[in-house]
Order: sequence, then structure tokens, then C-alpha cells
Amino acid sequence: MTDSAATRSDAPLERPDTAAPVMEWDAWGVGEFRKQLSPQVLTLLSAALGVSAEQSPPPAESAVTLRPTTLTDDHRSGIVAIVGADHVRTDDATRLRHAGGKSTPDLLRRKDTEAQDAPDAVVLPGSHDEVLALLRWCAAESVAVVPFGGGTSVVGGVDPDRGGFAEVIALDLRRLDALVGLDPVSGIAVLQAGVTGPQAEQLLGAHGFSLGHFPQSFQFATIGGFAATRSSGQASAGYGRFDDMVQRVRVATPAGELDLGRAPASAAGPDLRELFVGSEGTFGIITEVAVRVHPTPETTAYQGWSFPDFATGAAALRTVIQTGATPTVMRLSDEAETGLNLALAGDIGGSSPTAGCLAITTFEGTQAHAKARYDEAFALLTAAGGTALGEQPARDWEHGRFDAPYLRDALLNAGAIVETLETATTWSNLSALKAAVTTALTESLTAQGTPALVMCHISHTYPTGASLYFTVVCGQAADPLAQWAAAKKAAGDAIVSVGATITHHHAVGRDHRPWMAAEIGELGGRVLRAVKDAVDPTGILNPGKLIP
Repeated sequence: MTDSAATRSDAPLERPDTAAPVMEWDAWGVGEFRKQLSPQVLTLLSAALGVSAEQSPPPAESAVTLRPTTLTDDHRSGIVAIVGADHVRTDDATRLRHAGGKSTPDLLRRKDTEAQDAPDAVVLPGSHDEVLALLRWCAAESVAVVPFGGGTSVVGGVDPDRGGFAEVIALDLRRLDALVGLDPVSGIAVLQAGVTGPQAEQLLGAHGFSLGHFPQSFQFATIGGFAATRSSGQASAGYGRFDDMVQRVRVATPAGELDLGRAPASAAGPDLRELFVGSEGTFGIITEVAVRVHPTPETTAYQGWSFPDFATGAAALRTVIQTGATPTVMRLSDEAETGLNLALAGDIGGSSPTAGCLAITTFEGTQAHAKARYDEAFALLTAAGGTALGEQPARDWEHGRFDAPYLRDALLNAGAIVETLETATTWSNLSALKAAVTTALTESLTAQGTPALVMCHISHTYPTGASLYFTVVCGQAADPLAQWAAAKKAAGDAIVSVGATITHHHAVGRDHRPWMAAEIGELGGRVLRAVKDAVDPTGILNPGKLIP
């Protein structure tokens, strides 16, 4: 990586025009985009899943009770001395918005009328040096620290677990929101960890560049969160996963700081960046990330496809990715997901997809490059059994691609359980994995008296395999948290039983931790604990997450 002024950390900082939005305490996103279900969808819920479909209003924030903060006056003073009084918050409104992530269990817990867990304080450092000083102070004073970016975790990754300590703080990185530098020759940008997806696109777009990382959490999640969880965006076929983009990370730990990554590739021993990319805040706090960027695309070509069945569509996607004619976006919905999208077309603002299995492709770049890839992929997908539907299905998908969590919340308020889980495996094992997880979820929920609709899509492809992303809809049982916990265990056990990974891009957090020993083995767990002992010897960083 160049040592030019464009990429040095002391280069002038550029900050976004607007602050990042703070999500609702009891729902995904911001209130103005909350959805109401149409009468047609309510009728479908009742007929297909036995859901009463009576839409209940969201609970009032005033009805929520938090456990009182245990932060002592002396400890508050110690934190204030590092970041300033304005950046230490102990009010209930702020604590509640840092009480967890946005999974369905998270939102169900928010509705609880009993006292809820929350961090004892929310601390907003303004620089790498303040983060480093805070971690050293917290280690000395035995205060647990949970890093908090956009709060979009769906695996318990930001739960305020005390880990045996008397106090826990949420370390909110929103003030670290700058573009530190840009090397246009090398195509590398340095961004602080608190920059959100839209802020990154705004800051880079002013220079004619784009990151091109668009996970469903894009509107709220942060650069640091993308790195810490190995995020994978919807354009991963074209631009790769976020960990593929990372060139350098700057990390603060209780034991000191690290600045890792000097070149695009190196043989200087194991790549230590890999210890922190994906470490979910258990080894250190990522404060700065240098990432690969590309010129803002000149054009985008769109094409929707219909396949007679999921197996045919999956084989077609495999042919495209293994040939190298990669679209920017390439995804395939199974029959159940395609059918539900057909039923919901009016509610999600899209055109009606065809029967069978719907696939989406987009191609970004220069006119010539996009057209060449489009033409090659078009020929391959047609030869593999696909029927071209024109560009409208792909445009409609792009228009509504960040809206699904809002629909999930409306369905929760109507008495349904809606949750997702994801995994990945090789192409040869894909059908076995899909069958195992679908069967596990269906049997578990049916046995509890709540028959379910289980849907699946492929959204991330590789030459050797692909991810499977499952969405489950069923009626809520008397204890919906226990209901989903049983289904989740059945699905996790099924994933392990067929040799797939327990998570492809949602990360481990607290929810997937029970399967980590099967994923990495007993020795692998010892390796992670040895790293933890080296960088966080007192164990204050994000207790209860990742490490088996």
C-alpha cells in the first residue's frame, strides 16, 4: 500500500453531509418506512398459516423497563476524562437503542414487559486514540465493552453481555465517520469504522468511486461492522465479499494497537488481518479500514430469468460463475420464495414474477464491459434452461432490496414469526443442504403446532459453491422465543450434519456460538482463546460471542 498523503491517517478528513440515522428501538430501520399489511396479505396469513392476522400496534417506549445502570460515579468520571461528558450517555432512551440487534428474537424481547438488559452506559469515542485509551481503562477497571456500529446484528452480536463483570458499556463508533484518504491510482480508500454504507457511497462518489458493498443492512450498518463480521453484499458476484475488499485494518486492543496490511499480497507469515476481520469485536475494536474501491459504474444492465425448478436454476448459476462471465448481482429464489413474491407483488411494489423459480442478474461497469458480460451470461443461462423475462423483475428487485426487514416487522405485529438464517456449502452438496434445513425447520415448527412456509434463495456464488439463505414464516406460539429457539437448533444441527458452515455472512455472535466447536474443532477453539489471551487478557471485549 502506498505511503502517499492520500492514504496516510494524518491526511485531511472528509466527513459525510448527514449523520447516520438511528434505528427504531423496537423495529428495523426508521419509523417513516414502517409497513402496514394489505387485506390480501392478512387473508393469506390466515388461510395458509392459521395466523389471526390482527395487526397490533407497536408497544410504547414508555412501557419498557430497563434494569438500572450499575455504572459507578467514579467509573463515569474515568470515562468522561477520556471522551468528554457529552459523549457518555446513561439515559434510558439511548441505552434501550443499544440493548441488542435486530433479529426476530431481539424484537420479541423488546416487547417484554419485564425488566430488560441494556448496557450501563453508551460511550461515543471520537478517535482511534480515544478508543485505545478507553480499552486500556476498561481492562484496568474490569468493565466489559461491546462494540456497536449500526446495531444491525441478527445473531446476538451486540447483546450487552457482562461476561461476569459488574458493568458493561456499549462503544458506539458513529463519531468515527470520516474518509481518511483515497489513493485513486491503486484504488484504495481508507474509511473510519463508523462510516455507514450510504455515507461511504456519498464520500467515495464525490471522487468518482464506489465501494459496491450492498448487504440488506446497507442503509444502517458500518464499515467496521462489515469487516468485523465478514459481511457479504448483494453485489458479491461482481465485487466479492467485504473481507475480499479489505487491504488494511487499524485495531485498538486492551494490550495495544495493530496496523495490519502493507501490500495486496504478502508472504510475511500468516496474514494477521484475518485474526481481526471476522473477529466480531472479541479481539479488538477495528477503528479504520483500507478497502478496495472501483470507479463509479458507467452503466447497469438488468435481466430477470425464470427456471422451471431450483435444481435447474442452481446448475445454471454454477455454469456462469465457473465460466467467469460473472454478473455483478446473481441470485435465484426457489419455488416457495418465488410464489410468495408473486402473492406479495402489490405489497412490495414490484411486478409479478413468473411461476417456477425467479433469478435476477445485473451487470455494472463500462458500456463495453457490461455488455460483454451480459451477452455471455445471457447465452449461458439460456442454454442452461432459463427463460429471459426482461429487465423489469431485476429493476423491481433492486428498487425494493432493502425493504424486507420492514415487511418482517409488520408480519411480527400481525402474529407471525418471520426469521432468516443462512449457510453455504459446495455445489455438489447444495441440494442435500437445502433438503436437510428445510426438513428440520418444517418438522420442528409443525411439531409445535405452527406449520411453516420455508423459502430459500441463492444470493452469493463461488466457483466451488454457494450460499443458501432461508426465510421462515409461521404463526406465533404461546412462547415465540422458545418456539424459534427449537427451530433454530434443529436447523443448526442439520447444517452441521451435512458438513456446511453454520454461517456464511451473518456472523457467529451469541446465536451461532453453540455450533462453533463443530465448525472449527477443539484445537481451533484453543487457538482462538490463545489469541484472545494475547490481545485481551482480562476478557473485557464482547463477552459471550464467537469463541466456543
